[in-house]
Amino acid sequence: MSRIPLVRRETAPPDLQAVYDKVVQEHGVVTNMKATLLHSPVALHAVMEWYSLFERVKPVLGKRLAILFCHAISRENACALCLTFMRRELIEGGEDPANLVLDAREQAVVAFGRQLAADANRVSDELYGQLAQYFNHTEIVDLTVFGGLMIVNNLVNSALQVDLDESLNAYHIQPEQILA
Repeated sequence: MSRIPLVRRETAPPDLQAVYDKVVQEHGVVTNMKATLLHSPVALHAVMEWYSLFERVKPVLGKRLAILFCHAISRENACALCLTFMRRELIEGGEDPANLVLDAREQAVVAFGRQLAADANRVSDELYGQLAQYFNHTEIVDLTVFGGLMIVNNLVNSALQVDLDESLNAYHIQPEQILA
């Protein structure tokens, strides 16, 4: 059970109702994470920058690889909510998350994501060199910050034990299966 109660529009004060409505307008739905973050509009805004960077990295990576990058980070961080969300995206995109086939470029991006989550101080020169074969400096900066914001999403969901959204229930498997 979530440690922080979700902000519900019908019981929120008018200022939070306006923020709630803006989230619905921009994203179509208020997920459990967003409803948790609504307690602090400043924190919500900071975390929502993930979407801005997602739009920047998609033309560079493609949506599939951007999702694989987030999947790798969430897997490394053992964030069940984010991992389930990314798992749903992969499955709905026609992939089996347990049997991914990755080319060298994709392997480098996934390895970079996992290493950012595991220990960013240990991104090796070799791994960075692999990324630099495929991406320019601006793209690597965007990818790194995008990864950092994915880690923030993982941190919020895990530390506050944000409940899985109902829309994800069909894609959820036990964490030990996800992380095997």
